[in-house]
Amino acid sequence: MRIICEFNRLNNYKICGNLFKIQLIYMENQHYQAIIIGGGPAGLTAGIYLSRAKVKTLILDSSIAGGQMILTHKIANYPGVENISGYQLSMNMLNQAKSFGCDVMSGISIQKIDFESTIKRLELSNGKQFSSDVIILATGGRSRTLGIEGEELFKGKGISYCATCDGDFFQDKEIAVVGGGNTALEEAVSLTKFAKKVTIFHQFDHFQGSKYAEEEARNHPKIEIHLNTKLTRFYGEDSLESVDYIDVTSNEIHHQLFDGVFVFIGYEANTEFLQGRCIELNKFKEIVVDSNLQTNVKGVFAAGDATTKKYRQITTAVADGTVAALNAIEFLKAL
Repeated sequence: MRIICEFNRLNNYKICGNLFKIQLIYMENQHYQAIIIGGGPAGLTAGIYLSRAKVKTLILDSSIAGGQMILTHKIANYPGVENISGYQLSMNMLNQAKSFGCDVMSGISIQKIDFESTIKRLELSNGKQFSSDVIILATGGRSRTLGIEGEELFKGKGISYCATCDGDFFQDKEIAVVGGGNTALEEAVSLTKFAKKVTIFHQFDHFQGSKYAEEEARNHPKIEIHLNTKLTRFYGEDSLESVDYIDVTSNEIHHQLFDGVFVFIGYEANTEFLQGRCIELNKFKEIVVDSNLQTNVKGVFAAGDATTKKYRQITTAVADGTVAALNAIEFLKAL
């Protein structure tokens, strides 16, 4: 005798043939109370708080959980945790979220969104569809990169984009800073607290930062400045050891030893999929939020490095994730 059990959304079944076979029929749309887009520290924290509050929650991430944090070789300024790798801290957060029942999907690409309706809807590139009562955007961001040979290889192994995160790893070392804006100038001065010498490379013949920041850098005894220069290649074995740079006025190529290089040439929020849609972005394409981390769209919150903010640290992202989650819980209670 052949029996095919076709399970519908209520787990009922019907008999329709010979032999025994179970065939699951998934709903076209899966509904969650909350969907978090982005699995960095902000998104994972929001997932922990929501799931622990018994809110049915899904985290969707385009890569693997951890965001930029996972690229950090060593984290020494996360309160209560000494000398942990970014990967391990990411996995700790991920496992904690899952332990409370949070679902996580990685390596996804969002094809369609509808955030303006009361029920928010998403469709992935693989055809899967999800809906939710509330959305938290925690897509993070990325530092602009130089895009030269060796940069990907030595990220977190001598190449850094965060002085606050990594400065103390270069105690009494010789390091370089790339950039000519306020961030590059201010961070170069800040890095002199650790480094023996800091060399600034800037591709133009003048700085774009404030006069005060420029004068402070120029007058610092530990800082050397190279204008009209561009780094062209990074070298090393297990970690960064040296660089090539070119004088753009003479086209001469030079080689110099460095223990580390800090790149400060700008920052980009991961909001491409939101551009031209209903979510308000500022001129830097960052998500505009209020003090409750609510966007201009009811039921859509945002947290972490994709939002308008001055400081971008793991701790500030975690704080944002907490605030967004708690406000999302209040929003759900009011429905």
